[in-house]
Amino acid sequence: MTLEETLAQIKPLDKNAMDVAAKRWDSIAKPLHSLGKMEKLVIQIAGITGNPDMKIQKRALVPMCADNGVVEEGVTQTGQEVTAIVAENFLSGDTSACVMSRQCRTKVIPVDIGMAVDTKVSKELKVAYGTANMTKGPAMTRAQAVQALEAGIEMVRRLKEEGYGLLATGEMGIGNTTTSSAVASVLLDRSVEEMTGRGAGLSGDGLNRKINAIRKAIEVNQPDPKDAIGVLAKVGGFDIAGMAGMFLGGAALGVPVVIDGFISCVAALIAQRICPLAGEYMIASHVSKEPAARLILEALGKEAVIHGEMCLGEGSGAVALFPFLDMGIAVYDSMSTF
Repeated sequence: MTLEETLAQIKPLDKNAMDVAAKRWDSIAKPLHSLGKMEKLVIQIAGITGNPDMKIQKRALVPMCADNGVVEEGVTQTGQEVTAIVAENFLSGDTSACVMSRQCRTKVIPVDIGMAVDTKVSKELKVAYGTANMTKGPAMTRAQAVQALEAGIEMVRRLKEEGYGLLATGEMGIGNTTTSSAVASVLLDRSVEEMTGRGAGLSGDGLNRKINAIRKAIEVNQPDPKDAIGVLAKVGGFDIAGMAGMFLGGAALGVPVVIDGFISCVAALIAQRICPLAGEYMIASHVSKEPAARLILEALGKEAVIHGEMCLGEGSGAVALFPFLDMGIAVYDSMSTF
């Protein structure tokens, strides 16, 4: 599916299915609305899928893996080679998010959407070997941005075809808190300092380099906040684009897609700015420890369930929501009614 075809398919949530789900909750033998966000999530999923019967068996975490040219500016504490190492660890099950996924029956399916080297991870949807250094010009071309969005859409299409009914977004890409902070600063019209955190543990000097690199990138590229795809192309990353595509694909194809932390929130914001209706389909999992995460969720009109001070990434916060959701669905499906 092309981006244009995807956007044409996105409609409002199915109100009839949501009404049926809400009535079902109200008839269950318990105090009204006493399960709070558990109830809201089930009703939202009914609206997303168009079906008030909760039959989600297969679920997947899809980490989008990509490299970012801006690491040349010393904005990270680890080298770019770590992206490829962790991406292959997704395949072997040796990451924190993989361990968490096994606990909630979730398959981890990494995607090489733009790593600087080839790995054992499939490169079928790879757009390029990393982005350019955004402090010297656009991170990618507009055509590459669209291609990366369409890669995310394609993953949702494939997984729906394979019977997956619930997807979590994740990412791996050294330097991607830098690109995410740049995108957030532009789209929310907030200062770079307010949008920028220490990522994976930068020192004070490292944080200053990161802030200065983002400022320079915005100054050099002059992204237009009214053009979300343009902002993505100029100061974003392929991993962010892939996740944004997943949110758009989920909205078009009726598949619930869960937002992870800060970087995933930025992808969700891009998707919502491309198509405001897509925002109705997104499910918020947790509030990342990164400083801009709360502001982005507010801009999206989302309330997260988990406030755990997590900032690991990889999709760890998104899959942490699954057990909470499973419990809500179990009550919804099996409780007797008045």
